[in-house]
Amino acid sequence: MKTRQKPATSKLVARFDNELREIIMNDLKMIRGVRSFLRVIKTEQLSVA
Repeated sequence: MKTRQKPATSKLVARFDNELREIIMNDLKMIRGVRSFLRVIKTEQLSVA
């Protein structure tokens, strides 16, 4: 019966680091998008008034 080898710790840490970085970057992109959207809304409200 074959046993599955566990990945090296350094590979696990690198994978975790890459996934965490990707999550954080996606969150930052979303926050930037919301901020720019709010600026557009504020600008349009000021130009209408």
